[in-house]
Amino acid sequence: MDKFKTFSGIVAPLDKNNIDTDAIIPKQYLKSISRTGFGVNLFDEWRYIEYGEPGDDHSKRQKNNDFVLNKKPYDTASILLTGKNFGCGSSREHAVWALKDFGIKTVIAESFADIFYNNCFKNGLLALCLKKSEISKIFDNFNEDSAQSIEIDLINQVLYYGDSEFKFELDDYKKKCLLEGLDEIGASLDRKSVV
Repeated sequence: MDKFKTFSGIVAPLDKNNIDTDAIIPKQYLKSISRTGFGVNLFDEWRYIEYGEPGDDHSKRQKNNDFVLNKKPYDTASILLTGKNFGCGSSREHAVWALKDFGIKTVIAESFADIFYNNCFKNGLLALCLKKSEISKIFDNFNEDSAQSIEIDLINQVLYYGDSEFKFELDDYKKKCLLEGLDEIGASLDRKSVV
């Protein structure tokens, strides 16, 4: 996994609550256990007009031009800003794989479903919780006419947006794994070298 320290990226606003894992990656795409190839089907039923199946040529499917990730510059976003209870529903790890394969490195939400939250860190994706007032401030100041950027300093646990700074909490173990680019196996092997 990539090491995660400080980075800035384009943020895509998806102002919805209770986005479940079936919306993130629909069930028909869960036939693979490879961690790659899911990005094209991220939010599949929202991104495309017609229903899709594995094996379809997705470049020929008609896109929903109103969906945020189909608009420039958000089609290259590395940060997703959303509402509360993101990742609810099933425990499918494919949801995190789809976000990462699309290019999302961080999801910012008011809250996350527990299993989804833990799956994020197992796969090197930062799931970052902010207060409702802080998320509202970002949404309220969002300008759809230009790219909005957020900078995240994982070491100091600070998010920078414009002239605002938001501190965030993160478990020490999860932070260490992101900083060192370790999944659970890598963390176990790292621990073994200490013993």
